[in-house]
Amino acid sequence: MKRAERLHALAEELRRAGTRGVTAERLAREFAVSVRTVKRDLAALETSGAPVWSRPGPGGGYGLAAGTSLPAISFSPAQAVGLLAAVAAASDAPYSDLAAAGVRKIVDVLDPRTRARADALAGRIWVDAPPPASRAIRSALEEAMADQRVVRIRYVSGAGAATTRDVEPVLFASTNGRWYLIGWCRLRDAMRWFALSRIEKATVTRAACSGHSVAEVGDPPPHARPVHGDRS
Repeated sequence: MKRAERLHALAEELRRAGTRGVTAERLAREFAVSVRTVKRDLAALETSGAPVWSRPGPGGGYGLAAGTSLPAISFSPAQAVGLLAAVAAASDAPYSDLAAAGVRKIVDVLDPRTRARADALAGRIWVDAPPPASRAIRSALEEAMADQRVVRIRYVSGAGAATTRDVEPVLFASTNGRWYLIGWCRLRDAMRWFALSRIEKATVTRAACSGHSVAEVGDPPPHARPVHGDRS
């Protein structure tokens, strides 16, 4: 997760904590960073004008001053639950952390009656989703894709052989219930599919991608489609 995205998500966590507040240690665990990084981010939020408060000592923590909630929006209970279910069922999808934060934001600002009905309906939907890859790995892959920079991965093949590869990310693709990173592998000098579940480590490099396009991946499966949906 890039710092700008983390700052936004951090502000949402503070807002959700309300008057209870949340400790820096808990935030550090949530965002897989050090406590020092969290405190630096909190200071950056405060400098940018966010009404961050802190309470020292046992039971203390950080939060946002009252009155900073988002304005009400119009969503039906079914629409809200549809978003909750979609995000919960795709917890291993790229950018799912940001999607979950966005959905929580929507649910939090629903009017009390709609939120109560949405909560009741949500209790009638169960999701047994596979555990996602570590936040650090997903964040690196997501950043490399968004910024089109080479990502260095440690990849374990189906036979158990581990290799380190520099990959130019081209696509994230979901097929048969598994997510893949599709990119130009500089080790093999060819386009390759990498199962996210087999990536043990990922680091974004400073190298820019050389411009490989989605068309080089080949024709998509018959039912594959981009996630921007129907724009007609």
